Amino acid sequence: MTATPISGDTAVEDLVRMVPRAPAVLRAWGLVCIQCGEPVWGTLAALAAARGVADLGPIIAALEQAREPSTDA
Repeated sequence: MTATPISGDTAVEDLVRMVPRAPAVLRAWGLVCIQCGEPVWGTLAALAAARGVADLGPIIAALEQAREPSTDA
């Protein structure tokens, strides 16, 4: 099964569901995606823009990496 690609248009709620570690990854970029235990509404692009982040490439790459299964034994 192919994973749904992550993009700026990905809803934050979907992102948190697809990538359980997304809150920690986004926090590293200064983006808060969980408030009061619930995902923030809107898209990844809107969340980033609200914090002045224009280049989503590195964030999406980090999210994709966090989504990959761990190879730690």
